[in-house]
Amino acid sequence: MKKRLVGGIVAIALLIPTAAFAAPTLIDMLTRTPMTSEQVKVDEASKPALEKLYSAFPETKSFEIIDASYLGGDTTNSTNKEAIQTNFALQEKGGTGKKISLDISAAGKIDSVIQENWEPKEKPVSFLTDQEIKAKTDILINKMYGSIDHYQFSMEQMDNANQKTFILSYIKKGSQGPFYQAFIHGNTISVSLIQGVTTPSNIKVDGFFSTNGKPDYTADSFLNDDKLFSLLNMSPAELKQELGKGKSVVEVAASKNVAKQQVIDVIAKTQAEKQANGAVSKKQMEQLSKAVEPKVLHVIEHKTETPW
Repeated sequence: MKKRLVGGIVAIALLIPTAAFAAPTLIDMLTRTPMTSEQVKVDEASKPALEKLYSAFPETKSFEIIDASYLGGDTTNSTNKEAIQTNFALQEKGGTGKKISLDISAAGKIDSVIQENWEPKEKPVSFLTDQEIKAKTDILINKMYGSIDHYQFSMEQMDNANQKTFILSYIKKGSQGPFYQAFIHGNTISVSLIQGVTTPSNIKVDGFFSTNGKPDYTADSFLNDDKLFSLLNMSPAELKQELGKGKSVVEVAASKNVAKQQVIDVIAKTQAEKQANGAVSKKQMEQLSKAVEPKVLHVIEHKTETPW
């Protein structure tokens, strides 16, 4: 696992076997353009995030910027105002010690923070007690995002035979979002700002698909789309009933004389609009929509209770 859930936008697997909902990620499928450390220090989005990092963890002022890039945008434009997301990573000099990485959205918000190797190798973070793991994660969120005193908390260990992995969710009671999710694996804490809620407002029917007998929440996020229902001339319940027979969305659409690309276009546009949240340009919106198409295809060709 590399990064966030995403709403997010980082690169964990598309589908996560947990009851916690996470919006699908889009950004990592776009072309990434390298940045120099000097560009990071003057970039409109990266500079404030870098200064916040220095303030939160003063020791990082001595770290080196070892990797930086931006996604989307005009590669000939030095101001980089059309970039959808920038990111950079800092590490202790020597290249083997503490490391911290940030993803920054077009609106200047920190999408995710990844803290690596901040615990001794002999006792990585995933081998700490539950209370210690939560305490370490709380500190990272508090310093980079703000107080989480009024957030409800849940922690779940995920099935992973190769490495202990935990998912932590922080949700403010009664709030419509955002909330935070963190993944703990090995010696890494990966925190993401999720622009959504545990039960998104667009959910009319859940369990379109199931995994191990449980509803698949990412598929529900993609398929609870009023424009999709209109395109197929079906209600959410009718679509769920057809999928329950073992059909894919593509097969259902074909029975309605609706082309696969029409389905992709509708869902991709909706997901891009949700992801952008009004904070990007028309060009960026087109990039987001195009980026999510492979994941849309993955969902609409899937049949319930078959391996993803």
